[in-house]
Amino acid sequence: QVQLVESGGGLVQPGGSLRLSCVVSRFPFQDHAIGWFRQAAGKEREGVSCINNWDGKTDPTDSVKGRFTISRDNAKNTVYLQMKSLKPEDTALYYCAADRQMFRRCGLASPQYDDWGQGTQVTVSS
Repeated sequence: QVQLVESGGGLVQPGGSLRLSCVVSRFPFQDHAIGWFRQAAGKEREGVSCINNWDGKTDPTDSVKGRFTISRDNAKNTVYLQMKSLKPEDTALYYCAADRQMFRRCGLASPQYDDWGQGTQVTVSS
């Protein structure tokens, strides 16, 4: 069974930075896409960014462009989300998810992804 484990969340002041990690196991990592999503209290889950692990192409949502960077380390089966210039509206539970279809270009719609982690909380507050 595919397993995804997120880490790196926490409490940070506005303007601060965090790096989230997503370790994926029991999965042919480098042939698949991984997405990062978030869900704030009382809101729907939204796609944040995603990456094709075979070619490194990414697709960040507009609200995080220039602030968040997604990357991967295929040797470690890990995808990262580097977050800078954090804002209070970035506060949410952040999830990573894996698409089981090989070589399907990553997207920001939840139904594309089959397996999900438990999430890591990011709180941006002074």
